[in-house]
This record gives sequence, structure tokens and C-alpha cells, in this order.
Amino acid sequence: MDRKFDAFVIFAEMRTGSNYLEATLNDLPDLDCLGEVYNPTFMGHHNRFEMHGIDMDRREKKPLDLLEAIIDNAEEGVTPGFRFFHDHDARVLDRILPDPAIAKVILTRNPLDSYVSRRIASETGQWRLTDMKHARSAKIEFRQWEFENMLTDLQEFQVRVQRGLQTTGQTAFYIRYDDINDVEVINGLARFLGSEHELDGTNSKLKKQNPSDLSEKVENYDHMVRMLSKLDRFELDKTPNFEPPRHAGVPNFCATPEAGLLFMPIKGAAVEPVKSWMAALEGIATGDLLGAMNQKDLRQWMRKHPGYRSFTVLRHPLERAYHVFNTCILPNDRPAFSNIRRVLRKRYGLPIPEEGVIKGYYADQHQEAFIAFLHFLKGNLAGQTSVKVEPVFASQTAILQGMAGVTLPDHLFREEDLIEGLPRLARGQTGKEVEFDMPVDDGPFPLSEINNYETEALIGEIYRKDFVNFGFAPWEG
Repeated sequence: MDRKFDAFVIFAEMRTGSNYLEATLNDLPDLDCLGEVYNPTFMGHHNRFEMHGIDMDRREKKPLDLLEAIIDNAEEGVTPGFRFFHDHDARVLDRILPDPAIAKVILTRNPLDSYVSRRIASETGQWRLTDMKHARSAKIEFRQWEFENMLTDLQEFQVRVQRGLQTTGQTAFYIRYDDINDVEVINGLARFLGSEHELDGTNSKLKKQNPSDLSEKVENYDHMVRMLSKLDRFELDKTPNFEPPRHAGVPNFCATPEAGLLFMPIKGAAVEPVKSWMAALEGIATGDLLGAMNQKDLRQWMRKHPGYRSFTVLRHPLERAYHVFNTCILPNDRPAFSNIRRVLRKRYGLPIPEEGVIKGYYADQHQEAFIAFLHFLKGNLAGQTSVKVEPVFASQTAILQGMAGVTLPDHLFREEDLIEGLPRLARGQTGKEVEFDMPVDDGPFPLSEINNYETEALIGEIYRKDFVNFGFAPWEG
């Protein structure tokens, strides 16, 4: 009879009951789980280093050969399978995740129980138990850093598997550690895998190794409880991110022809003053700096300037938003922003004069308009408006993440550090030193006259990632 699937994989982790689940499934005559076939230190089970004529060296060079051999060498009417953990050969995931002919079983267990069980097994050297008279016990010390690292690895792997299933329209059979001994659940799993058989009971050979309470297994139990209470189990502090990813923006990069300096500007921060300084360093006009490069041009420049230094400039999110508002939205003579300006005035009720700054436009009106602009930005970066997220609106975090697709800057300068930082950079790179002058950028009214509790609260919500990632403090003027 034809198999429902070519093979099956059990996604699990150490101490989740995967040995027990494998032993139970192998009691069915038409299922054959072969163990951890991609474990880095053995093949299938401990002390085995070859399978279907494939040894460890060949598996390392061509991991998919083993998968094909497992499928091709299965007995007629028998579906082969294996267990796969987060630290197994990741190259295999790209093959098995998108393939609907390979059934997916996801075995989970309370990660704290898994952690404690794993530590005890490491202490005692006992990873499998077939008779309680041979049971070994030990108390372990809870290590917060170790548990958190394990949890991070587990969650990242689970997210990757889940996304692989979602993007290919597949489903998996989910089973918990607590369900492994439920014969009805196991028979449901058997039907999912295409088995024609049922079990009267689960495998009785393997025994639970540490059935006592956690308080009896962990020496510093009270400390563990306190530390776990600080974990953000539900990711309450996680910032939802609907901001679209950005490209690297290489055409906006600016390089000196000789000095080996590469400026990777963040729009809305200091750009033109930095370019003027770079030109002065070379003794050329700003227009003679190298720009409008593509990635090929950039790579050629990098090769021609060994030891080059790259940098970008960060601006406080409130100052950046205020600068963008004053230079891009308020004026009526910026063609690149004319459509956005029109939409903001008509659809979002931005109270700015159609003619731009005119006589009789006062600070209180400007404050009201800036707050309305911030409300727009909040929705815009959250994907709630029809207006695309312009580079001058995007978070500095997103812009740097886009740059990372090509290269990352050596130096992240805060704007307030440029007066000392840029001459120091030039001195180290060229031996020359040119002073940097940062012009005052107040707009029609100083930010100190416009800023209030509402603008502070809004900017913190809009650019929370920038505040967290770069350590920006509340604006003090």
C-alpha cells in the first residue's frame, strides 16, 4: 500500500520525551523512527556513526544524501522518520520544511521541566531509564543565564519551524509531553502519519526518570522562583513592529575620493553639514564627493581604499521629527513632499497654512500642527495609513537594519558629539584635522517653545525602538 508521506520528522528538544515517543511509534509495524539522524555527534542513536552506507563525513558534506537514503531504503509500506532538534544540521531544514510529503510532528514540554531534567541527566549520566531500580537522582542548581539561553534557542527554532509551515500552507501534529502516555492521542498521531494500525497501550519499556516535584530537584528553588517571576513570559514588553523593512540606501552614501571616509547618512539627521565637512577635508566642492553609487560602485570604492572608515549620525528622535516637520511638511515649496503635505492637510487635518509659513502663524499654531503630525507618524509607522513610510519618517533602527544588508558603519555618532568626533576621526584616518560646525536648526520657532508632555509621550511611542536601541534620554533642549 502506498505511504501517505515519504517520511516524517519529530521536531523536539532534549528531555521532551522524544525517546519515549519514538519507542511508542516503533511499536506500530508501518512506522519506523530512526532516532536523531542529524545529531552532530552520532547518527540515529549513541555510538552509531553510519546509516544506509552513509558515514559521518559524507553526511557532513552532503546532508541531504542521508535523507534520500532513509526514504529510498524504507521497507515497502513503512514510513520512516527521525527526530530533529534545534542544534541539528540546519541545512536540512531548508529541504524538509517546505516539503508537504514529509509529515511534521511537533513535540513540546514545559521548558523549565526540560531544563531541570537535562541538568539532572548531565549530573547523573543517565539519559534513559528502563527499570526504576537503576534510577539515579541528583539535585541541581538553577542558573538563570543558562535557562534563558536555552529558552531563546528554543523559541527561535520554534518560530522558524512555524513560519516554514505557514508560508507553505502546511499543518503539523502537535503533541505535548503530557500526552505521550495517552494511547488515544498516540493513535491519532498514527492516523495522521498514515498508519493502518492502532495500539492498545503506549510503550512500557522506558520509564519516567524524575517524577518528583521541582522543589525536590532544585537546590536553590526559592531563588529560581524569584528569577522566573522576572521573565516576560508573554512578551508584554515586546514592541509590535509593523514598520516595513528598508533597503540599504546605497545611492545616498557619500564617500571622499581620497581620504577613505564613507558617510552613510540617515535622512532627517545631520546630512548636509557633514557633507560640507567632508568636502573641506578633501579641499573640494561638495558636489565633487562621490555619491549616487550602486552596490558595485561601493564595493569598488571599498577595495580601492583599504582601511577606510564608515560612519553615520544619529539625531534625537524628537529633534529629528521636528526637523522633518519644519523642512519637509511645513514649507509649500518641497515638490517631493507636496502630495504628502496635501494628504496631511486634507485627510488628517494638519493645521498648517496652505502657503507655508505666513505672517500671523504663531507658536501655539505650530505646536498644534506638530502634535497632529506626530499623531500621523504614529499611525504611519504602524502601517495604519495609506501613505508609505518615507525614509525621513522611518525609525533610525529600521534604516540601520536596512544598511546591514550591505555593510554596517564603523562609527555611530550622536549629533551632539560631532564637533569633537569628526575631527578626531579625520585625524586618525588622514593625519589632518578640520573643524566641524553644526548650524542651529530651530525652524520658525525653537523646539523648546513647542515641546510639552504630549510631544514627549508621542515621540516615545513612535520611536520606542530608537529610544531602547540607542539609549536616548528624554529631550532636555
